[in-house]
Amino acid sequence: MALVREPTPTGPGDGAADGARQVMVRAGTSFGPAFRFLDPPRRQALDAVYAFCRMVDDAVDDAPDEQAARAGLTEWRERLDRAANGQPGGEAGAAGDVERALAIALATFPIRRDDLAAVIEGCEWDLVHRRYASWDELRGYCLRVASAVGLACIEIFGHRGPRARDYAVDLGLALQLTNILRDVDEDAARGRIYLPLDELASFGVSEGELLAGRRSEARRRLMAFQEQRARLHFVRARAALSPEDRRSLLPAEIMGDLYEATLDAVARAGFPPRRVSLSKPRKALVALRSFVRSRLPA
Repeated sequence: MALVREPTPTGPGDGAADGARQVMVRAGTSFGPAFRFLDPPRRQALDAVYAFCRMVDDAVDDAPDEQAARAGLTEWRERLDRAANGQPGGEAGAAGDVERALAIALATFPIRRDDLAAVIEGCEWDLVHRRYASWDELRGYCLRVASAVGLACIEIFGHRGPRARDYAVDLGLALQLTNILRDVDEDAARGRIYLPLDELASFGVSEGELLAGRRSEARRRLMAFQEQRARLHFVRARAALSPEDRRSLLPAEIMGDLYEATLDAVARAGFPPRRVSLSKPRKALVALRSFVRSRLPA
């Protein structure tokens, strides 16, 4: 189980936690209902990890060119190394705050540096991969940008079950596949296709059809197939959740339930070109149901 150690002080008046929190607020994360169940040290650690992931992602998405993106990722590798070594820099601004907040999180919880390094590697894939030939290749990407985040998070939530890491891997795959299905048209507008190309071919869907946002029966069947893959990973994640971890991993379960509700909404709407999102009351209801389920006998 993740043990909370005494946080490492970062100096008088240091606003690292507040800075990391502001990154999350600006990002508009949908995980707010999940984080409300956490005590302050865990909440601050989650803010640090998610702010780190957001800024790494932005280093690629907001860069004017590939050279700048690679420089940004190199900078975040250096920041991660400093944080992992307990020697964060004193730089002012959001990036410095996140680096210091991450150092506190890494000193307080048994988060593996390699899991956070995998997130950087996954974002680097976006510089060179605009297509994925097969599910095996896409799975490798999802493991880095999503499952690795989950593996870091469960160390903050705490766990005792022998399959907790299997749980995090499958839940991460389910969440990322939901993102991909929700954002197919949005990604296509940027020239990206995350659905496996061999599966496009097997369903008779061309790259041009996806890039143009055209609807067809073949596309509908392709999307339904991908939906079932996402649902399979939700099921596998729950099967790996040990009874003794149902309470400690409640925030992860809320995240999963929110994403599964989003997948339901996207599928009901027929995988529309506009982004589908849950209302705040709907999110609150999903979180409440997850909480109640975690208190029921296994």
